Amino acid sequence: MIIDSLENAAKYASVHPLFAKAFEYISQTDLAAIEVGKYDIAEGLKAIVSDKKGMTAEESCAKFECHNQNIDIQLCIRGDETLGWKPRASCQSEREPYNPEKDVQFYTDAPDMFFQLKDGQFAIFFPEDVHAPMIAEGEVKKMVIKVKI
Repeated sequence: MIIDSLENAAKYASVHPLFAKAFEYISQTDLAAIEVGKYDIAEGLKAIVSDKKGMTAEESCAKFECHNQNIDIQLCIRGDETLGWKPRASCQSEREPYNPEKDVQFYTDAPDMFFQLKDGQFAIFFPEDVHAPMIAEGEVKKMVIKVKI
């Protein structure tokens, strides 16, 4: 997992072949004006923009998730979002079998830690990172870029 702010995004361009293009898309997008929806950026890159009320930690942890085929770049555009995290290798209890169509695996484990993202900050979750997003008391506008592995 990586946590940082957009001003340092260039440091991560070499981590994955599609990261440079993902961060270029973010930098060229009017984040304040972008509408809720799904956007195809390039082969292997999709953006999902949401703007909604956050959920409780209990609600989010009920969907404690990770992915096998995608890396998530989760960018907080507006609001204060709390996220939970735990390494997949430490998870003991699957909630249900891996769903290859949705590329999601759920666990019943609790996060080892929680952290907060504010405007312009992002977290990168690799397949080994189980995460519980969208924990917030208010509205959160965010972009999740799915990076195909």
